[in-house]
Amino acid sequence: MKILVTGGTGFIGSHTVVELINAGHEVVIVDNLVNSNKDVIGKIKRITKVRPLFYKVDVENKKALAKVFNEHKFDAVIHFAGLKAVGESVQKPLLYYRNNLDSTLTLLELMVEYDVKNILFSSSATVYGTPEVMPIKEEDPLGHTTNPYATTKLFIEQILQDFVSANPGFKAVSLRYFNPIGAHPSKLLGESPSDIPNNLMPYISKVANGKLEYLSVHGDNYDTVDGTGVRDYVHVVDLAHGHLLALKAFSFDKAYNYYNLGTGKGTSVLELIHAYEKANKIKIPYVIGPRRDGDIATSYADIEKAHIELGFSPQYTIKEACRHAFLYEKKQK
Repeated sequence: MKILVTGGTGFIGSHTVVELINAGHEVVIVDNLVNSNKDVIGKIKRITKVRPLFYKVDVENKKALAKVFNEHKFDAVIHFAGLKAVGESVQKPLLYYRNNLDSTLTLLELMVEYDVKNILFSSSATVYGTPEVMPIKEEDPLGHTTNPYATTKLFIEQILQDFVSANPGFKAVSLRYFNPIGAHPSKLLGESPSDIPNNLMPYISKVANGKLEYLSVHGDNYDTVDGTGVRDYVHVVDLAHGHLLALKAFSFDKAYNYYNLGTGKGTSVLELIHAYEKANKIKIPYVIGPRRDGDIATSYADIEKAHIELGFSPQYTIKEACRHAFLYEKKQK
């Protein structure tokens, strides 16, 4: 397949591009590089021996994106592009609604215009809001989201469902990821936030490598095993492989499909810190701070549907993810 990947130089996007190329697909990347670097393209080539075509394009810019569609005949789109920091979305809700929704609407309009019938969407477990029962199943209620970032994911899922209903022959798949961690085993690709990290693992790695003094833990008074938040941490390579597997859903009878991607196991913040320490034989200094706006106590997945329908089965352990993240960060300047 020839696949357009929006946001393809980002953390999950770049790892997915590697999986796609290694499986024999042809990839074209568009990214505005707001939270990523163009040198990722060269790193993808070092891993796969193939250099994907790259366009520096903002997906909101319909005229610029139309040029890409005009130059290629795509079989599918994988849509990663969007802002993704929970805390920032609480502070800047209009920025998140404008960016994430407008980019998706522009993309869908061009898919209709150029007759590209398949889209795979980078959704999130945050669409479940504050779930009452664990693990979270795909058929559990959606909504009551706790931050604007999550609400944009929820809205886009609804937009996709309405879109395929109104356009016979079009297919959409939403992948609801839990918490991606780790880095590529080659040490060439990983999570590289341009500022103070929003996600836990790169924050730990920067502390471990002496680039930050200590880790801030957001709250220790949740109703969990040790008071810190519990999440389903899945290795980014496993997550990327899930996107490759999800392409088969375009051949299913249903026009709209959706899947959880995680490990099916919950790990607390302190448990992850201690696993990181053990994996890398290093001590991580941390301080307990206040809870972060928009966070919930516990979230982990039921992944049976993805396993049965797609063949999804995570291969990497938490320990391996911690080791890969440490080695990747150590290699960065």
